[in-house]
Amino acid sequence: MPHINLPNLPGIVGLLVQFPQTAGPLNGLADALLRGPSPLTPAERETIAAYVSSRNKCTFCAETHGAVARHLGQPEEHSPKMQALLALADKVRVDGRSVTPADIDQARAEGADDKTIHDTVLIAAAFSMFNRYVDGLATLTPENPAAYAQHAKNLAQGGYLTTPQP
Repeated sequence: MPHINLPNLPGIVGLLVQFPQTAGPLNGLADALLRGPSPLTPAERETIAAYVSSRNKCTFCAETHGAVARHLGQPEEHSPKMQALLALADKVRVDGRSVTPADIDQARAEGADDKTIHDTVLIAAAFSMFNRYVDGLATLTPENPAAYAQHAKNLAQGGYLTTPQP
């Protein structure tokens, strides 16, 4: 049961519908991070979002973005570069101040440039905020992973700039 009055919609969808004044900026941020120009593919960026969400135990976001990444063709096995980026994202998720020069050097050694490192850190930080927004208000979380399939397909094909409708 959500902590506040929300439409009967899962996760952030209910929040975006109930509070359209914040939907535009939040959707814009998500679209810029996950679909804007980046050396990372959209599938890689969705994987970072899903990983951070999973580590934050935000089921709605982890399931949604994991499904989007799979829909976009993210392979099951992560490259050494992606492993280094996920390790970096995990540190940012916990406390950005825990990122060390060695973490950055490891990402660079695996082929990450400044923009890749920037995008990874920003996705990890933003999704930690999104996770806390979703879970802090106890939004609805479907238990069946199949419930995320259509939402993920819509996000994979259409991006994040449309506000969900009730």
